[in-house]
Amino acid sequence: MKKTIIIVASLIIFILILFVFYFKSLKNEKRVITKEENLEENTSVSNIIENVEYASKDAKGNEYIIRAKTGEIDINENNVIFLKNVNAVVNLVNSNKILIFADFGKYNINNYDTIFSKNVIIDYLDKNITSEYLDFSIERKSMIISKNVIYKDLINTLNTDVVELDLETKDIKIYMHDKNNKVLIKKN
Repeated sequence: MKKTIIIVASLIIFILILFVFYFKSLKNEKRVITKEENLEENTSVSNIIENVEYASKDAKGNEYIIRAKTGEIDINENNVIFLKNVNAVVNLVNSNKILIFADFGKYNINNYDTIFSKNVIIDYLDKNITSEYLDFSIERKSMIISKNVIYKDLINTLNTDVVELDLETKDIKIYMHDKNNKVLIKKN
């Protein structure tokens, strides 16, 4: 009888030890899977670039330099880079520099076109333009500034929907989307 109790107790202890080791090994496997998942997440964000700078020059000698604190290559379109804390300089031949600042940008490596968004500031000659959106195109040779546009020069402050700047002729168009609305002009 004592022998049976000792055998049963030993068997129970042996089974408990097996269960402990079995469940412990399952926990280790879960940890390994978690680590592999983290590696995959890290791999997917490895397309972030710090201190981005691109420079280009057209046939006429106009130069475009764009810098950003960080850039992230678009996984679906590898010629597109999403930028944060952006500034750009447009050096036009026979003209003054255009300085651009924005929180975000979307830069196309192939044609150099850039969309600037959030807290956009453009300084050109004696003009300062703030907005939430700027479509800059070298191919089109224009800048289209929209969304909460405030245009300031030495004489006037204008609130408008859109300001277009032709980079070739240096002409500026200011207008509203709705023709019934008027551009608000205030003397400085």
